Amino acid sequence: MPKLAVFPKAFMQALCKDGTMTLSEWINLAVQLDIDGLEWYAGFLEMKDRNNWKKFRELVEDHGKSIPMMCCSPDFTHPDRSFRDAEIAKQKNWIDMTVSLGGSYCRVLSGQRRPELSMDEGIKLAADCIYECLPYAAERNITLIIENHYKDDFWEYPEFAQKMEVFCKLVDAIHHPNFGVNYDPSNTYLAGEDPIELLKRVSNRVVTMHASDRYLKEGTIEDLRKEEGGAAGYAKRLSHGEIGKGLNDYDAIFSELKRVGFNSWISIEDGVDGMEQLERSVAFLRKKILQYWP
Repeated sequence: MPKLAVFPKAFMQALCKDGTMTLSEWINLAVQLDIDGLEWYAGFLEMKDRNNWKKFRELVEDHGKSIPMMCCSPDFTHPDRSFRDAEIAKQKNWIDMTVSLGGSYCRVLSGQRRPELSMDEGIKLAADCIYECLPYAAERNITLIIENHYKDDFWEYPEFAQKMEVFCKLVDAIHHPNFGVNYDPSNTYLAGEDPIELLKRVSNRVVTMHASDRYLKEGTIEDLRKEEGGAAGYAKRLSHGEIGKGLNDYDAIFSELKRVGFNSWISIEDGVDGMEQLERSVAFLRKKILQYWP
């Protein structure tokens, strides 16, 4: 049966920028939920000190939970080789962080969609960098997971592999036992595309999932698709919300995941309107998991 984790979507500014929340405070909130683990983020302020890594693992495990997944954002599409080498070094550090926290999955991305890059050039740069990280990950029993992503908060350009065609070509370019897909249905809407179509194209490569839901605040899906990559409509048209009440069809998603034998971690990226909303999202997903994996 898949396991549930949560990600502090509502508290990223507090945990990563202004320090108005401590990781201990987040852990104490999260462990009250009906979950199995906490997805971690490499950019938490308190993770800059390596001495904290073991401490936070122990704090979480003392509550009977684990830290299965690491969320980080390497930028592998920069034209400068020295820049890419630095990003590979960062990724290896994040792999070490994942190991210290007791995790099994560490995210990778393609990089930024720089205007001068052709699709083939970008795919080659990203695939080559990921391949350079894979032996390091495999030696430490870590699986690198690539997400169909929208845009890192601190990037100038959207994700290079945001569009389905590019994402699927990149996934097809990398075959390794320690590599898989972290599927995020909501991000597909941000590309103006169909999350079920994407899932069916990559379902046999999915090893983890991000669960969230999106609502249209104005306009239609067709309006969103007309906007470049969905990027312009990210803030304007779509908002996060309670899982099970938005655009995502969780029956279709879980049917396909069950069909391909998925039995891993689902991490909830929601609760932007508070812990009560996050609690309802957890309850919805628990019920759905039991329905499809009785």
